[in-house]
Amino acid sequence: MRIGVLRERYPSERRVAVVPNHVELYRKLGHEVLLETGAGEGAFFPDNAYTEAGAQVLPSHEAVIDQADLILAVRTGGANPLLFPNDLSLLREGQILIGFMEPLYRPQYMAQLAERGVTAFAMELIPRITRAQNMDALSSMATVAGYKAVLLAGSLLPSMFPLLMTAAGTISPARVFVIGAGVAGLQAMATAKRLGASVEGYDVRPATRDQVESVGAKFIEISLEVEQAEASGGYARALEEETLQRQQQLLGEHLIRQEVIITTAAVPGKRAPLLIPQSVVEQMRPGTVIIDLTAEYGGNCELTPSDPDQSERIFGLPVRYHRNVIIVGAMNLPATVPTDASLLYSRNLYNLVAHLSKVNMFTSPDPNHEDPIARETLVTFGGQVVNERVRSALN
Repeated sequence: MRIGVLRERYPSERRVAVVPNHVELYRKLGHEVLLETGAGEGAFFPDNAYTEAGAQVLPSHEAVIDQADLILAVRTGGANPLLFPNDLSLLREGQILIGFMEPLYRPQYMAQLAERGVTAFAMELIPRITRAQNMDALSSMATVAGYKAVLLAGSLLPSMFPLLMTAAGTISPARVFVIGAGVAGLQAMATAKRLGASVEGYDVRPATRDQVESVGAKFIEISLEVEQAEASGGYARALEEETLQRQQQLLGEHLIRQEVIITTAAVPGKRAPLLIPQSVVEQMRPGTVIIDLTAEYGGNCELTPSDPDQSERIFGLPVRYHRNVIIVGAMNLPATVPTDASLLYSRNLYNLVAHLSKVNMFTSPDPNHEDPIARETLVTFGGQVVNERVRSALN
């Protein structure tokens, strides 16, 4: 099978789906790797590194799509909504596509892939089971985002993170508050703690207390009296409006005392919950920094900027200043650490491809396959959207 690797077209996307070291792994599976020229340059992997590894470098986007049986991408479908229509017109019936696609958040693009006859597998739908951990690209990228969010906050904060005792006096540690104890949130807590900050964390799921405390943060408990705050797969569940308003009120009492706030609270397929209203921002001390990792999904903060073309930028990210509070729409942070993010994503992708090959999902795609990884990642096949979660989102 000929595997095509495209140069990413999403704005500021510097990752690549396959790194040179993994070309040989695909070749050992019996596949040929075709690379669009310059595909790895954003992550500092030159074309000659791929040719030395055994890949064939082709001169254009169109040439790779035309010759490839299987296309591997970082962002495609709904994860690249502005430019995806260009690729869609080039894809052919029976061609296989794998990458981040936002199948639950923007399912209409999955319908377009189905109409084109493309067989699509979405990286967001990797089930959270032990066997699939080495394929879980969402977790890999969340780790990178959580780490970089803290470094970004540190570069914007007008004070320092650690406790310092000097002859000129004592500097108190920065107060950092992280909302959401998923992979990104926990990584942010751990990174802030290593930099010397005083760290607190909150999640609507009380069961995450042990995880928060394990990385050195203090767990802030807010009693919301909800029946079940956790959905299947370990994700948070969307709260009812009345409960959400109560959450905003109780969270606000903690937020106005912080110097750095990092928000990571997301619900798969839905708008990010609004947790920081403008009224709370206006009570924060001057110089407070908010890094909103959910900006692509509407943002946890009411004032989070989400359109880089319509906002002031800092480090290439949209930023808003409101009463001396700095609010950053931290969109696609993994792309700002392109080398290591690509290494992690490339390995996740290879592990998935190897598994799908092993269970014959490429030669005989089956929407009812007994293997949960194969069954749950398959989104479109035979001209139809076959994934039940995506079908439900479409309807």
